[in-house]
Amino acid sequence: MNNCKSFKPSIDNNSKILILGSMPGVKSLEEQQYYAHSQNRFWKNMGNICNEPKLPEFDYDLKLKILLKNNIALWDTIKSCKRKGSLDSDIQNETPNDIRKLLKKYPNIKTICLNGNKSYTTFKKYFPDLLEKYSCHKMPSTSPANAKYSLDILIREWAKIVAK
Repeated sequence: MNNCKSFKPSIDNNSKILILGSMPGVKSLEEQQYYAHSQNRFWKNMGNICNEPKLPEFDYDLKLKILLKNNIALWDTIKSCKRKGSLDSDIQNETPNDIRKLLKKYPNIKTICLNGNKSYTTFKKYFPDLLEKYSCHKMPSTSPANAKYSLDILIREWAKIVAK
């Protein structure tokens, strides 16, 4: 079991949409970058939504800047946990991030997208009141483990919420 710790949020005062993952996978933790695994479809998905098809090829700081330019913030529901490997199903002893504090500090956030089942169930467990206060959406995971969703379907589903 490895001790895993989430990153700081990527957010600014213009952010209107908060995308919450669960906990970065092994590759992301090694690289200290959200969605660093080459087979994760997050950056391809966001590239389409932000009208930046080459987004996956950009350096990490530029990727984050493009999300912020599109009023999209990025963080995780889990602050720390124990996990062997990268699968959300292996997460144990989770501690949530202080999402209430973040939302209070950034009042322009109106929409919360929960990237996958674990992000959603963790959010629901620790922040059930926020499900009513914000426009919250359980989104299909961009993880390569979510093979039942093609990239085209992911883009279509995410665009319904994020590209409004």
